[in-house]
This record gives sequence, C-alpha cells and structure tokens, in this order.
Amino acid sequence: MTKLEEHLEGIINVFHQYSVRVGHFDKLSKGELKQLITKELANTIKNTKDQATIDKIFQELDADRDGQVTFGEFTSLVARVLETAHENIHKQ
Repeated sequence: MTKLEEHLEGIINVFHQYSVRVGHFDKLSKGELKQLITKELANTIKNTKDQATIDKIFQELDADRDGQVTFGEFTSLVARVLETAHENIHKQ
C-alpha cells in the first residue's frame, strides 16, 4: 500500500471509529461528529468546544438533512480541512 493509500485508509478508519457508537453504524450523529472533531481536529478547527460551531459544521455537512452525516458528506469536511492545511503550509 502506498503512503497516500495508507492515509486514505486512516481517514476511513477514523470515521468508522466514531460512526459505530450510536445509531447507524456508517453515519455520524451530531454527538459522534462533535467527538470526532474535538478529538481528531482540535488543532485544525477553531472553537471545537463551542456547540454553535459544531452545530454549524453539522448543518453544513448534513446535505440530505437526515440528521446524520454519511462518509460522503464527511469527505467535504476533510477536503476543506486539507485545503486550509495546504494554504497554511504555503504561508510559512
């Protein structure tokens, strides 16, 4: 497995580490998303402990408005975080 493939698998594994806790095993509830963001993206996303921030992120990700975030919906967050990290690298 290449380095990039390992990182991609790591993203999938982190998603599943949180998605299996409540409700559907392959979707994140708002609480699961909050735990994932707070523990896994605390240094990347500002105000992770602020419920309003979590609510806003959840609302933006839940494209089909079913009250859960699918892996496909989650990838838009990963893409935004990755893009911001890329921009920050060029600022240094």
